Amino acid sequence: MTAPGFLDVPEHTSEAQQLFDDDLDEVGFVMNVSRLWAYQPATNAGLFDLIRTQIGVLDLDVRQRGIVIAACASTLGDSYCALAWGAKLAEAADEPTASGVLRGTDAGLSDRERAMAAWARAVALDPNATTAADVQALRDAGFGDEQIFAITVFVALRLAFSTVNDALGALPDAQFRTLVPAGVVDAITYGRPIDHFAM
Repeated sequence: MTAPGFLDVPEHTSEAQQLFDDDLDEVGFVMNVSRLWAYQPATNAGLFDLIRTQIGVLDLDVRQRGIVIAACASTLGDSYCALAWGAKLAEAADEPTASGVLRGTDAGLSDRERAMAAWARAVALDPNATTAADVQALRDAGFGDEQIFAITVFVALRLAFSTVNDALGALPDAQFRTLVPAGVVDAITYGRPIDHFAM
């Protein structure tokens, strides 16, 4: 197995194999991020348990998750999650909507979706710069305070996941070259380049 980013190949364990098997079932190949998180599969599982809890509180569908994650990843400069979730958003909505969110234009979004995207960007850009007015904009879009807390936790957890992947050199998978719509790829001008080799 090829090394995941900057680290050497981790020890192969049954827990790591479960990560790989889940990828094979879901996307048809083992993702570079899973090879990286094979160092701590239990941490990966715990992180995504927390993420799923927030999704449940918010009752987010794939389109809404795609909007929040694409807005968050593009602001952070994380090409990996921007590609992966830009593709999912393009499928759940359409390619122009996905590329718009990645570029920060938000054309085609509802007022509620625009509010989520704006908050995700604000949290990713500088959480110390957010204001009570920013929170009020979420309330005005129909979110209660428990939901505002949940969406903030959701964004923070996604930032944690992206930060580990980016800092340790995980490249977006070579398969993204054919799986991700061209408009989504063109919108992502930041972060690490797509890997050249399928593993």
